[in-house]
Amino acid sequence: MFLRVRAYVVLTKPRVMELLLVATAPTMILAHGGLLNLSLVVVTLIGGAASSGSASAFNMYLDRDMDAQMKRTSGRPLVTGEVTPRSGLIFAWLLAISSTVWFCCLVNYLAAVLSVCAILWYVVVYTMFLKRRTEQNIVWGGIAGCFPVAIGWAAVTGTVSWPAVTLFAVIFFWTPAHYWPLSVKYGEDYRRVNVPMLGAIRKIEYVAKRVTLYAVATVVTSILLIPIAGMSWIYSTVAVAGGGWFVWEALRFQVVASRAAASPRPMRLFVASNVYLAMLFAAVAADPLLRL
Repeated sequence: MFLRVRAYVVLTKPRVMELLLVATAPTMILAHGGLLNLSLVVVTLIGGAASSGSASAFNMYLDRDMDAQMKRTSGRPLVTGEVTPRSGLIFAWLLAISSTVWFCCLVNYLAAVLSVCAILWYVVVYTMFLKRRTEQNIVWGGIAGCFPVAIGWAAVTGTVSWPAVTLFAVIFFWTPAHYWPLSVKYGEDYRRVNVPMLGAIRKIEYVAKRVTLYAVATVVTSILLIPIAGMSWIYSTVAVAGGGWFVWEALRFQVVASRAAASPRPMRLFVASNVYLAMLFAAVAADPLLRL
């Protein structure tokens, strides 16, 4: 029983879900300008988890053919047989429907619409259309991962205003800088299944330069939040210092990648990007809280 439950949990890609939810709660705190009703946060996070889990389950269902050929994904439940394709698809639909109803009944209609848009973007635009067709797949497909901040803002205010749009853009620019190093690490896997991830089909020097450009764009956009949302020195310090560190890591990756005999250690940058985003959104939450 435990193993079966675990298999369904794996279908939801908990690590991806965790990353998305890390951005949601701080955005809600910023939207409210401080502490807000804990029940609204919990309800929104539950709905977001179900929505994210649905998109991931659909993704695993659609990608099960190539997952079976990739070392990194060969242990996924739909590949190993722990969950049948039919059961996985039903599970994905149940999560999609339940998350939509949940948002409609317990949050608001705008949050529900944004949740549906996120699922459709990840499943249809990214998984079904972009992923196997273009090296820019993660750039435009990554928009799906930007929706949680919009959902969080909408849950509190019933609208999507400029601070939410700015945070949306931060995640948009951050995603390629975060994911392309991973695609370098697992380039052989992607080449085996003919998925044109940038890190798998381009020279590492080319990839590293673009990672740096997106890292810079991420940091610049994060700094724009200061005047747009009236952030204090608390957020500003983290945005500038943390952003400087993130760009430095990207530049280090680029410099090492340009040396023929050196190993650029792409996973170092991958981990650094996670730490940077967590720090940034912690500051998004801390700023209004510590100014109370």
